Amino acid sequence: MHFEILILGSNAALPAFDRNPTSQIVHHHDRLFLIDCGEGTQKRFNDFKVKRSRLEVIFISHLHGDHVFGLPGLINSINLNGRTSRLLIFGPAGLRRFVETSLEISYAHINYELLIHEFDTELPQLIYENDELAVHSFPLKHRVPTAGYRFEEKLRLRKFKSELIPVYKISHEDIPGIKQGKDFTTAGGEIIPNNILTEDPPLTRSYAFCSDTIYDPGLLPFIKGVDLLYHEATFMSELKTQARERMHSTSAEAAEIASIAGVKKLLLGHFSSRYRDLSGLLSEAKAIFPESQLALEGHYFQVGNN
Repeated sequence: MHFEILILGSNAALPAFDRNPTSQIVHHHDRLFLIDCGEGTQKRFNDFKVKRSRLEVIFISHLHGDHVFGLPGLINSINLNGRTSRLLIFGPAGLRRFVETSLEISYAHINYELLIHEFDTELPQLIYENDELAVHSFPLKHRVPTAGYRFEEKLRLRKFKSELIPVYKISHEDIPGIKQGKDFTTAGGEIIPNNILTEDPPLTRSYAFCSDTIYDPGLLPFIKGVDLLYHEATFMSELKTQARERMHSTSAEAAEIASIAGVKKLLLGHFSSRYRDLSGLLSEAKAIFPESQLALEGHYFQVGNN
């Protein structure tokens, strides 16, 4: 089952050095989710052959322009492509007014159902779920209301060993209960333990997205132990004072958070346009957390191993 991240945009504030502002695709199983929608996002859809029609939900972290200025254009383009299924958008208060005003004054008429859900970014909460995945928001410390997101797979059913059906004369009606962990009683009264009939399901996988934020140990309960953590790394440590003034993080701070949280892998992103060469940011992070990577545009990053 797919669980991977495609980076569409990785830069902070401005497009520079062929890097666009923040945007990324979460591909889980047969569903596509978009996190943030900076300028140039829909061009990246074309560049990396992502089908707009498969997009189901958009999550916006905050309302700074480099995270939302691509959103009205994407919404309208999806409409021009003939979409009929609904599109869900989640984000902070003010998102609905931004979208509706942009569409209204540009005379855009959306023919599909557009549902915008605003939530309190200060309150950790479950904001979306389907049969396979749950998405929780959590607060980030930035200059405006900002949320991070944790994508967590739901526990799957146990794997039933279908070759044992004739051995124990198991009816099809009994299989759902066995997959849920129940033992099986044969017609002769023998109890067959569930661990004989099934195998453990695949381990659940998790991904956390930490958009613009100052270094904040308060994040730890929300990102602890995830398979993959994206954390902004706008500056190198030599600009730590500037990072604090602008409520951003350094690559070293992102790595420190990843290390303390016990995550498996770290993705660094939201790079300042002062850096053409990103190798210094990566080296600084790897010195603290060796499993660090750069969120390079057009690259896929796997979440977990199964």
